[in-house]
Amino acid sequence: MSAFHQADHKGANRPTQQEHDGRSELRPELHAMPHNLRILVIEDDPEVRDLLELTLGAEEFEVITASDVASGLRAAYQQHPDAIILDVMLPAVDGFEGCRRLREMTSVPILFLTGKATTTEDIVRGLSLGADDYITKPFSRAELISRLKAALRRAGDTPEGEATRLFPTPNVVLDCDRHELTIDDRTIYLCPLEFRVLELLVRHAGRVLSHDAILAQVWGPERIGESFLVRQYIYQLRQKVESDASAQQYIHAVRGEGYYFEAGVPPEPASVTFTGEQEERAADE
Repeated sequence: MSAFHQADHKGANRPTQQEHDGRSELRPELHAMPHNLRILVIEDDPEVRDLLELTLGAEEFEVITASDVASGLRAAYQQHPDAIILDVMLPAVDGFEGCRRLREMTSVPILFLTGKATTTEDIVRGLSLGADDYITKPFSRAELISRLKAALRRAGDTPEGEATRLFPTPNVVLDCDRHELTIDDRTIYLCPLEFRVLELLVRHAGRVLSHDAILAQVWGPERIGESFLVRQYIYQLRQKVESDASAQQYIHAVRGEGYYFEAGVPPEPASVTFTGEQEERAADE
């Protein structure tokens, strides 16, 4: 059975409900992808692997394939891909362990391919190991390309005119080039999505951001409503940033509103909104 939706041939170019209701305006247009970006596909099913190679090749990506984690690690080391598509169910070593090992050598976007039976706990586990996104089989070609380009865009975003070193408090420095946070004499390395979430909070320090505001800016408006992603990354950040993760010295939750980074002043109302109709979604913590 194909990993792609059969309906994709008939409806791939139709606007989604998100495009109709205006949410597409919440995210800047995708920049044109440079030609010959290299994508590593680690997938043991030959049919799915061939379909991915064909689809990505049609979008002018250079595609490298591997059928297991061992060969995928070798390819990542030797070929230096710009992004990796990684199946969860692989022989010998599964995709979770593969993701952990890949993160030891590269910070490029990793997108998990998961089956319908994948649980939320599995998805959270993958994200906590450093994956940037997940795609559930069967998926459409349009979804695959959209999510891949969004991940590549996020990885390459360097807004002009924005500071590369942020100083939200006298003892805190966020280095946007190195993806490092320094608190007093502690230096903390952040994985790409941890950095994106923290950077957003720091750039709006003292203001409360809702789940959906964070989802729209970090993952894109198509992920609005998937609040567990935000909770997972807030949890991971607190484990790294807070000396006592339960104390909330830097990253704070406001019940019914969202999260803010402590900037030495009381938080402003949840006025930083990117989400329109879903602004009222409550923070669960």
